[in-house]
Amino acid sequence: MTSINEQPIPAARPVIGEDEIEAAVRVLRSGRVVQGPEVAAFEEGFSRLVDDRHCVAVNSGTSALHLLLLALGIGPGDEVIVPSFSFAASANAVRLVGADVVFADIEPGSFGLDPAAVEAAITPRTAAIMPVHLYGHPAAMDKLMPIADKHKLAVVEDACQAHAAALNGTPVGAFGAGGTFSFYPTKNMHSLEGGMVTTADAELARTLRLLRNQGMEQRYANEIVGANMRMTDVSAAVGRVQLGKVEAWTEQRRANAAYLDAHITASAVTTPPVAEGARHVYHQYTVRISGDRDAAMAKLTEAGIGNAVYYPTPIHRLKPYWEPDQKAGRTWDLPETERAAAEVVSLPVHPSLTEGDLQRIAAAVNSLGENL
Repeated sequence: MTSINEQPIPAARPVIGEDEIEAAVRVLRSGRVVQGPEVAAFEEGFSRLVDDRHCVAVNSGTSALHLLLLALGIGPGDEVIVPSFSFAASANAVRLVGADVVFADIEPGSFGLDPAAVEAAITPRTAAIMPVHLYGHPAAMDKLMPIADKHKLAVVEDACQAHAAALNGTPVGAFGAGGTFSFYPTKNMHSLEGGMVTTADAELARTLRLLRNQGMEQRYANEIVGANMRMTDVSAAVGRVQLGKVEAWTEQRRANAAYLDAHITASAVTTPPVAEGARHVYHQYTVRISGDRDAAMAKLTEAGIGNAVYYPTPIHRLKPYWEPDQKAGRTWDLPETERAAAEVVSLPVHPSLTEGDLQRIAAAVNSLGENL
């Protein structure tokens, strides 16, 4: 049980300090609060994280995925290969443009798309592959990109949990036709709320800017049908402050993860592996629990250790996907996805943790013992 002198350790802790508050107030006092100079400066600054690609700021990570698919011309009649072990937004964005979601299984280590499963899922209707860099670990882009090139498929990177992650020196968001990031408050960096699309294609970037702003570059000169998915300057100002801190926070997350790797010894718990050449940025520190996961989580909660399951229900089993598939007689063979959903638990790894917090986390996990 938690001691009366010990506060519970939250699974995640958004950082909103005086710097962020001052930046927001400065913009509010300026009177220029939407799609202004702060947004442009944030886009320019973020491009340095993604090999100087064009960056287009929007109002959420979901909007980033949605607009990128639209800009690539993906729609009805197309299929997009997506992992079922992800947040629903990954598949929702595909549905929102009218394309069909094809689920492929994951690798057990990285939790990213299994290249062999992707290859097997390709049909004449396949238009794109959507790797998800889950928990901050890069997907197997070194194997997925050759598959996409061979079949002439677009690669849409869902990097919403992986700011500053990389594989063999290439940052996520700089592999495919475009990458997408989220700046939700619990992400590795945030802008209160927001998203970013990255691309090496200048024309695609221009299309994205039109789509986020009602199809306009010049006011009232609408060129295409668009929507209002703009980022505010308040959000961008907060994002700029966080951008200056994300590298230090990332290294702290990695150090926290290394401590947990070294000190968690319970045989019922498997700590997260890291693929060769991968820079894992630990949006989540996700272990696997063998045995009774619910009992393990209850014990951790009793000890004051925040914990959560991301994600208990694979997307293909969620109602908007499960019911249409059942009616169509469609089934998915995703054993690694099902196993991950049954075993994973995420533990605190955020940069606000103290050494004492880390000691408590490791001790609580080790107290789970061998037989759950």
